[in-house]
Amino acid sequence: MLGAKKFRQLHRFRQIGMILARNGFGYIAGELGVAEKLPFVRHQEPGEASKMTIGKRVSRILQELGPTYVKLGQIASTRPDLVPADIISELEQLQDHVAPFDEKEAAMIIEQELLASVDELFAWFDPAPLAAASIGQVHRAILPDGTDVVVKVQRPNIRSVIETDLDMIRQFARLAEARLEWAKSYRLSEVVEEMGKALLAELNYDAEARNAEQIAAQSYKKEQLIIPAVYADYSTRKVLTMEYIDGIKLNDKQRLDEAGHDRRVLAERFAKLILNQVLIEGLFHGDPHPGNVLVQPDGRLALLDYGMVGRLTPELKRQMAAFVISLRNQSSSGIIRAVSKMGIIPEETDRSVLRADVDLLRDKYYKVPLSKISMGEAVNDLFTLALRHRITIPPELALLGKTLLEMEGVVTALDPEFSVFDAAEPFGRRLFKESLDPVAAIRKWLEGIPEYMDLFYEAPHILKSMTAVVRKGKIGVELSTPELDQVMRKLDRISNRMSFAIMLLSLSIVMGGLIIGSSMRHQNTLLWKIPILEMGFLVATALFLWLIYAIFRSGRF
Repeated sequence: MLGAKKFRQLHRFRQIGMILARNGFGYIAGELGVAEKLPFVRHQEPGEASKMTIGKRVSRILQELGPTYVKLGQIASTRPDLVPADIISELEQLQDHVAPFDEKEAAMIIEQELLASVDELFAWFDPAPLAAASIGQVHRAILPDGTDVVVKVQRPNIRSVIETDLDMIRQFARLAEARLEWAKSYRLSEVVEEMGKALLAELNYDAEARNAEQIAAQSYKKEQLIIPAVYADYSTRKVLTMEYIDGIKLNDKQRLDEAGHDRRVLAERFAKLILNQVLIEGLFHGDPHPGNVLVQPDGRLALLDYGMVGRLTPELKRQMAAFVISLRNQSSSGIIRAVSKMGIIPEETDRSVLRADVDLLRDKYYKVPLSKISMGEAVNDLFTLALRHRITIPPELALLGKTLLEMEGVVTALDPEFSVFDAAEPFGRRLFKESLDPVAAIRKWLEGIPEYMDLFYEAPHILKSMTAVVRKGKIGVELSTPELDQVMRKLDRISNRMSFAIMLLSLSIVMGGLIIGSSMRHQNTLLWKIPILEMGFLVATALFLWLIYAIFRSGRF
């Protein structure tokens, strides 16, 4: 006898099959090998859906499947490295057409989370929601001290609904990977898991509050930016209370003109704000569409909604900069190297075809002035290249592409002559100067010393284990020449870095010993009238500089 959970899953499985078939995707059941379990799918006709584009049909399917699938579709719209552009354009228009839930339920959740009645918590609370979405809804309220706020309340039982749907989607992904080559090559299960994590993260309002506070802590021109304050005493994982901010939406050109705002100034201010978050801070707003950016009467920008933010590691920022520089320098090798370091190039990728596509991309920007290049388009070209060759780009970088495209679309609508590349130039110069900072480079090398020392100490044990395995005939090694060269280069770099670290450490120990010994004996550092300390310092320094020169000359640091 089927358990209640299994019965619900089977019912939902059949419902999904019906929706897919009704929209012209019934053949998927056959490809997954489950057509015999869903005989009714074969009798479904696509009807009017047959006249729609694939993107519109996918969008309609997600709408019919419900809130979880709509949210996943919205998240998928941020992944141009995985989803074709024509489908993304439809996914970007997905909206949460969900009726608000009952005001009594909203009040009950607030009281359970904040351990007090709504009347005690607020001087005034509007029972009619200001807005409703699939995960929660927003109410206006006033705190006892008179502060105007908005209260976001999570839908009742929404986590269990989403987790149930995600569990079923994971089963579909595993089944697809087992039977379909494209699903396996795209590592569909990993993609679903990644998007599922992003969706579940939106259920934690504590995380959204931290995102807002971290972006508010950024130092870039605070006098030009407003981040709504978070009221921690009125917030939990399911309830988020923030300062209410009103203003003119950044894309409402008529109202902006009537209020006397200079649209070019606003475009520059918004572009530099996002570029600073991306290129300098490494923490950026992941959904800067015009509805989340409000212009204040004094010209300041208010940035709302921190459910989706992106984070870039210093390495990702460097590789993104390397991609743009290689594009401008017409370097196919540099572009491929940057793409390789940003993502994972599958073993089956035809490198000659990849290089040919990179050459076409390179030629597109040949001798084109920076002011005429769209930064968002350049990033999108990168993702199109990745999609064609099934290169998986880190999700942070994919979200960056979406953010840049949204930002550029907004500023271009405000001022068609505005160049994002021109606005990015000072940030690029700053990044370039930081990359040449010797103090930062030495700090990075020193941070790696423990890793190199661990490798040094573990090497005998690793070699001993490998020798034992080889003697038993249980290992097979297959290396092509490029792979062998790559391994040797990495070994060279490791040995060179270890030599650098050990030499630096030895220099410090020797000089420290000489200085301490001299101070303890309270006498000059002369032996038979020879300045030992000074000579030792010169010799050690010369050896140290020679070693650095040799390592850098080899190009394998």
